[in-house]
Amino acid sequence: MNLKHHLLIRIVLIAVMGLVVTAATVLYQTHQQSKQQAMLTADSLNKQLQLQLLRIDADFGLAERFPDFDLWKETSNTVGLCIRFLNVTGKQQRNLCTGANITAKFWPEWFNSLYQWLFNPDFEVTRLVIFKNKIYGSIVVTPSNELEIANAWQAIRSLMGLSILTTYAVCLMITVTLNRALAPAQVIVAGLEKMTGGDLSLRLPAFKLHEWQRTAVAINQLVATQEQLLSERKQLASRLMTLQEEERRYLARELHDELGQCLAAVNALAASISQTAESVCPALVPESKNISRICKHMLTLLRGLLLRLRPAEIDELGLAASLQSLVNGWNTRSKANIDYKLILQGDIDQLPEPIPITLFRVVQACLTNIAQHSAATQAIVNLTVPSTGSIPITLTVEDNGNAQQLPFSHHSGIALLGIRERVDALGGQLTLNIAKPSGLIVTIKLPQPSDTTLHS
Repeated sequence: MNLKHHLLIRIVLIAVMGLVVTAATVLYQTHQQSKQQAMLTADSLNKQLQLQLLRIDADFGLAERFPDFDLWKETSNTVGLCIRFLNVTGKQQRNLCTGANITAKFWPEWFNSLYQWLFNPDFEVTRLVIFKNKIYGSIVVTPSNELEIANAWQAIRSLMGLSILTTYAVCLMITVTLNRALAPAQVIVAGLEKMTGGDLSLRLPAFKLHEWQRTAVAINQLVATQEQLLSERKQLASRLMTLQEEERRYLARELHDELGQCLAAVNALAASISQTAESVCPALVPESKNISRICKHMLTLLRGLLLRLRPAEIDELGLAASLQSLVNGWNTRSKANIDYKLILQGDIDQLPEPIPITLFRVVQACLTNIAQHSAATQAIVNLTVPSTGSIPITLTVEDNGNAQQLPFSHHSGIALLGIRERVDALGGQLTLNIAKPSGLIVTIKLPQPSDTTLHS
């Protein structure tokens, strides 16, 4: 539930509670008004009857006309009352009702039951008629039950109509006000989502409300700090990778020039010794051949080590030839268990450092993971270098192995940390997807050299 709906629900609940309290107050006042009217009527009739007794006692009135309600009928406009005069024996001597013209009930039955349960409107008001310390009888005033409920229903209906209209108007005004007041929240959330997606260059605009403005300033400062830290981290990672590749290049050159030449010389000497020993000392021929075989094995290991340290084809023939040699080597070693394919599009060999070695290392790591962990039968490497500088370089390595869901567990054998660090150092993006029906798709997008800041 969003904040706007939460506040509106609270306001409506408060309005309903206020309406209930107000309705209860109105019903109570209606009942009290009915009781007060009955009591005033009883008191008024009592005084009029006492006046009649006074006139009779002074021989100004006729005793047989007592009790006379005519004066009250002429002077009172009260309706909905029944008046009875009971003599001292309790016998009804006079009866008068001023009923309301209620032809049919226009209030619901539930309201009738509720009102009767709350207030019990069936009550009577009794006054003793006393003159000169003598009781002549009693006046009993009974209000009209239906008239009281009708008055209460009319008051409640008017109150409910006005309250509902007022509540609707207030909610409408509050909704408009909240929409305007909370509009910056949507802008902030949208900005945070873009920042979470990697767009750290985005900055939140200024807002009129002080609270939103402070929030925006704090977020902008945090993002600026993160952007600076990320930039420094990328520069450091790029510098470390450059130093690493330089060290690998140096080690590869030294191993090739020194150890490789020495092993080649030893192999040549072993061959010369073998030729000489055939005529001079045949017993040395097997030993010399063993030396030659060991040298060839060491040269084979040295070539594999040099390939892992720094492929000579990258510096001599370019990235395309290096990737082709890498894929051919994996096809040879897999013995047809996995079919490795390479698809190259665009001007691959014109990419400046460190992009070629980064792409080569990524492909090398992906193919190693496929061979060791995927149980795949096919792997496709697709590298596209668009001619348009605004379109990023795209590398896709896809297999049909056993991967079926993301993310992978920490022991899954897929070493993605090194790949992600290399890609992040060049400002690129790494995404993982599951192929259909199974298998892993590694997609890497690197900015074109014109959009990439290279650090040496």
